[in-house]
Amino acid sequence: MSEHSPLDLAEGDPFGPHNLPYGVFSTADEPDRRRLGVRIGGHVLDAGAAAHALGSPYAALLDRPSLNPLLAAGRTAWRDVRRALTAWLTVPGHRADIEPLLHPLGEVTLHLPYEVADYVDFYASEHHATNVGRIFRPDGDALTPNWKHLPIGYHGRAGTVVVSGTDVVRPSGQRKAPTDPAPVFGPSVKLDIEAEVGFLVGTPSELGTPVALADFREHVFGLTLLNDWSARDVQAWEYVPLGPFLGKSFQTSVAAWVTPLEALDAARTAPPARDFPLLPYLDDAGEEEPGGFDVRITVEINGEAVAEPPFSTMYWTAAQQLAHMTVNGASLRTGDLYGSGTVSGPEVNQRGSLLELTWNGRDAIELAGGKRTFLEDGDEVVMTAWAPGPDGTRVGLGEVRGRIVPSA
Repeated sequence: MSEHSPLDLAEGDPFGPHNLPYGVFSTADEPDRRRLGVRIGGHVLDAGAAAHALGSPYAALLDRPSLNPLLAAGRTAWRDVRRALTAWLTVPGHRADIEPLLHPLGEVTLHLPYEVADYVDFYASEHHATNVGRIFRPDGDALTPNWKHLPIGYHGRAGTVVVSGTDVVRPSGQRKAPTDPAPVFGPSVKLDIEAEVGFLVGTPSELGTPVALADFREHVFGLTLLNDWSARDVQAWEYVPLGPFLGKSFQTSVAAWVTPLEALDAARTAPPARDFPLLPYLDDAGEEEPGGFDVRITVEINGEAVAEPPFSTMYWTAAQQLAHMTVNGASLRTGDLYGSGTVSGPEVNQRGSLLELTWNGRDAIELAGGKRTFLEDGDEVVMTAWAPGPDGTRVGLGEVRGRIVPSA
């Protein structure tokens, strides 16, 4: 046993054994070899190598370059592998085998840890949807008539989901201001963020068979932070009468770490009270566990905090979104990713987009480097989050980082 083990974490470390998120990494000496890893404190464990070293039957799931084989193995395997990893990282007798397989985070490259099958994004925050309605329909109803009856969403582009740290090339497209006689083409001048939580599907479902609310845990492996970058000027011109397209599809950034649902049991919370009766397939009043998650998000631009959106305020839960997404018989695939939609709370400093924070550019926010309405080239956005864990601990979520670079 080493005198100063990387397994001896500081008290309250949000990436302690109660968390154990999964990622994929490579090392400088083997840059082309991707390995499944588990974060513990400031290190990442080579999970496949650990499984082989300890003669584990889970080596076939863990000695892989992607999280997808474990995702596809199902909930029993997820639970059993998590128990094994917890033992490997906490039982003193395993330290001699485990410590050589720990890599400092600063010395590895992190990759997108799963192959995205489909990507769907929702619009589930009442505060966000109300703000957007007030901005664009000041003389009408803030919420559309369907909003409190079903989780509104759209299909995005799975191929442009990227891992945290990937630069964001300013997108170009058509845009037309209300006073312009015709549309113009060029780089977006209203590039925005959307602070979200993403949910990763493991177990697939059969075509034609809806997934019930109670089966959420059977299909969803875990969650991750997500930034749904948005070109608001492109979006405003294109999205009538259909939904978002080029204003959203250019890039979506996700954290390099996926936190298993089991790590977030202490963060489960009841969603806000519903003031409309829900149809049976969405009615979660009788469910055994509350459908919300108490995730506290912080959004920074160039190192300055600009918002702290609370995920606990989301009107529609991840289980309801999954049920709605499949109620027509649409099937799930391993690696499906769906975003919560922008997370916003009731207070101004809890708004999860610049569209809301600046009221569509009317009210600039003050930063040390100058005022901002929307993102400028060179700006770096970082989203971090934590959730309550067992016995007063905190569960850290992996950050989502992206820097804006000029249009190609």
